[in-house]
Amino acid sequence: MNLALVLLALLASVAAQSHDHYDMGWVNGYRQGFNFQCPHGEVIVAIRSYFSETDGSDRLWSFECQPTPEGLGEPSDCWWDDINRTGMEWTSTCTRNGLVAGVQSKYFESTLDREWQFYCCYYKRRCPYSCMKTTDIPEYYREEGEMVVPSYGYFIRGAQTTFSGVLRDRQWKYILCRMTDFDCDFENL
Repeated sequence: MNLALVLLALLASVAAQSHDHYDMGWVNGYRQGFNFQCPHGEVIVAIRSYFSETDGSDRLWSFECQPTPEGLGEPSDCWWDDINRTGMEWTSTCTRNGLVAGVQSKYFESTLDREWQFYCCYYKRRCPYSCMKTTDIPEYYREEGEMVVPSYGYFIRGAQTTFSGVLRDRQWKYILCRMTDFDCDFENL
């Protein structure tokens, strides 16, 4: 009899683990739009998503923010940058040397895809340098995706994304940069 209870508890534990993705603090439900902005003076440092084919070939999304280093100062201006069209490849880097401090997205049933837009913030006249792109996130379409800024002092400036019309999912390469400790007079993309 005790063995049956242990097996039942084990099965319940395994079943609960398979649904753990429901407790991740997602900013959206499947097929729902969202608008996420970090608190003033913070930028996005981590992005996580979970794909479901049965829920409109859509993803749940969560974001984490972190205050910028003191030396960067306060953002002097923030804005919504360019927007993509569903089903299309898209590359977006915050204009005016901005850093990504938010994301908004709208789901379209007709294409089983989303439009995306970054919320960018400008810090004095600091310029990006040592920029790089991450590998594909997720590594394969329809997998769980997670990107955490690899080290302190790197910031998300934008992303490049491709859409698979067959698999109805996106892969992302995030554009990460360091920022100068001094003001500069040019815009560096």
